[in-house]
Amino acid sequence: MRIPTEPGCSLCQRPFDDPGLLDGTVCSPCLADPPRHDGIAAGTIYNDTSRKLILAFKHGRRIALVSVLARLMAARLPELEGDWSVIPVPLHRGRLWRRGFNQAALLAHELTRQRGLALMVDGLERIRATPSLGGQGKNARSKILAGAIRVTKKHQAGLKGQRIVLVDDVLTSGATSNACVSVLKRAGAERVVIACFARVLSQVVQPDSRGINETPEV
Repeated sequence: MRIPTEPGCSLCQRPFDDPGLLDGTVCSPCLADPPRHDGIAAGTIYNDTSRKLILAFKHGRRIALVSVLARLMAARLPELEGDWSVIPVPLHRGRLWRRGFNQAALLAHELTRQRGLALMVDGLERIRATPSLGGQGKNARSKILAGAIRVTKKHQAGLKGQRIVLVDDVLTSGATSNACVSVLKRAGAERVVIACFARVLSQVVQPDSRGINETPEV
């Protein structure tokens, strides 16, 4: 497995190959489109090894892997001062029914246990089923996810000023996590840090009339 190393982008923690870069350097994707999140903590960089683990965990139902995956994520989370809550990226109820579990929720539960954080497992809900984002350009992804995710009524009034760790298994283009961050910030969340097991950096880039597709299928 490839573990992210320093130095990295000061906004998204994307690792740089040049060890001589100074603290505060911002990567070109963040310069072109400044993120709304407050950092990304990735346990690994997406490669063949991490892909096999994710496929075994998510589709092979090897849920016992959750402790190993979450341990790598916990090691990459920065020191979090004050009170933080952990919220998983939600699945639509149809997909949850077919799969039998939300892999992000399992990771979030284990991460809270390992780091002593509060769990808000039902903080977000996906109110509309969405198709796979693989093969879609950036603009198309945003349109697909528009209005699909919202803060649950139970937590709408309690997110103001909250600091959130948003958990997912794989961070690909960032479209889904960006949608989650946007609704959390609109609800008043003060900070949102994204935690994932694998982060895609070495993508197969395909031209698209609406943008660039950078998402592998997992």
